[in-house]
Amino acid sequence: MSALYPNLGDSRITPIWQPQPGPQTDLVTCPVFEVFYGGARGGGKTEASIGDWFLHSGQWGERAAGLFVRRKLTQLSDAIKRFRRYGAKIGAKWHEQKKELTMPNGAVLKFAYLERDEDAEEYQGHEYTRIYVEEVTNFPFPDPIMKLKGSCRSSAGIPCGIRLTGNPGGPGHHWVKARYIDPAPKGYLVIEQLEKIEIEDGVFVESIIDRVFIPAKLKDNKELLRNDPGYVQRLRETGSAALVKAWLEGDWDGVDGTFFSEFSEEKHVLRGVLQLPPHWTKFRAMDWGSAAPFSVGWYAVSDGEILAPRGALIKYAEWYGWNGQPNKGLKMSADSVARGIINREKDMKQRLSYGVADPSIFSNNGGPSIAEMMLIAGCGWIRGDNARQAGWEQMRKRLAADEPLLLFHESCEHTIRTLPYLQHDDKNPEDLDTDAEDHAVDETRYAVMSRPTLRDKPKVSETDLTKARAMPTINELLAGSIKARQMEEQRY
Repeated sequence: MSALYPNLGDSRITPIWQPQPGPQTDLVTCPVFEVFYGGARGGGKTEASIGDWFLHSGQWGERAAGLFVRRKLTQLSDAIKRFRRYGAKIGAKWHEQKKELTMPNGAVLKFAYLERDEDAEEYQGHEYTRIYVEEVTNFPFPDPIMKLKGSCRSSAGIPCGIRLTGNPGGPGHHWVKARYIDPAPKGYLVIEQLEKIEIEDGVFVESIIDRVFIPAKLKDNKELLRNDPGYVQRLRETGSAALVKAWLEGDWDGVDGTFFSEFSEEKHVLRGVLQLPPHWTKFRAMDWGSAAPFSVGWYAVSDGEILAPRGALIKYAEWYGWNGQPNKGLKMSADSVARGIINREKDMKQRLSYGVADPSIFSNNGGPSIAEMMLIAGCGWIRGDNARQAGWEQMRKRLAADEPLLLFHESCEHTIRTLPYLQHDDKNPEDLDTDAEDHAVDETRYAVMSRPTLRDKPKVSETDLTKARAMPTINELLAGSIKARQMEEQRY
């Protein structure tokens, strides 16, 4: 820990920082390559990253190279301020133009942002022995972070590592939860992944990449609670019970403030064997994707006798075209997807009334459209209504009803996986963040817009009724139009 002393090597001097017992100590002593540290707000995440860097750079000197990133440059200001404050106590120098902190022993920590996947490509060919990614749930997908991992290496043989921090919520909640929390909700279970790396033509070496989740809760940060005892109460006053629970306890299963806050599995998910009456109207919907996932959903319209109120939509099956990674599609051709849909419908033995799809499939760019290619294979579609805000409003209205008018069978796992964690768009709060994995939800929107909920029947006064009765019917209007045309023809 000598790097944290103002006078290096003098153990009689009180250290400028030392890890608190518990998660912070676990992080700075963890030998695992990829560590996700987080959960609750106020868990000491940035402080832990600061301590880890100072210890790492103190041990390896000028051979240590660090990279500290967030999704946006403006979000880095607080972390930079705190790193500089600690660094000044041991003589570290800050370079504003380069956004670099140079330690007295020559180790360098660079600060940068990764707003787009392409930003990660700028670091290809670089060598960093430590990479820190703060608030990782702000990243809708893991792609830029996975690209950065390729730069976490050392030709000098220094032990390297990537350290990620974050809280529940945000556009990347679902992939962070799936990668780090779901395998070990209580943390500390090391997951090993065997990878083969080609070092020259036909010559491979095996490498084990390990990762671990270290949960950090507010109660673990005794220093914050001592110095700011009102922090907990302020958190309690800033959100709903679900949001406060996520902030205080690091609860990854109940995040509030999402785009569809009306949704809950208890209220909107049907479990067990589903027996759908044969006379119910049934149809399918699709959001197209190739490099990104496609989503096909099958729906039934309730007549109100069983399961759901009259007019309610039940999504009873889905086919999600992904390769197992968030936002990564199967790159299947249109006719292959069409055949897959037809084969599934043969197995279901359900008679469908229609199929509604993403309007983009009807675009003709110098050749047959996707809709045409699918029609040739026997799978027809009508153009979906792509009014986004109106569609979201229809979905919310159905979800918020006392007796839900939009339900999902438990087999629709990707709709259930992604819908609860979608976030509002920063620039347009009335829309959702389109960077997120929204394919199953877009497909649901097309389905809902093909059968909008009915408006309440308007009240009509007696005066209006009298006027309405005096107006000609449509048949009378048509008859009058035909007679007028005949008379006009007779004149000539």
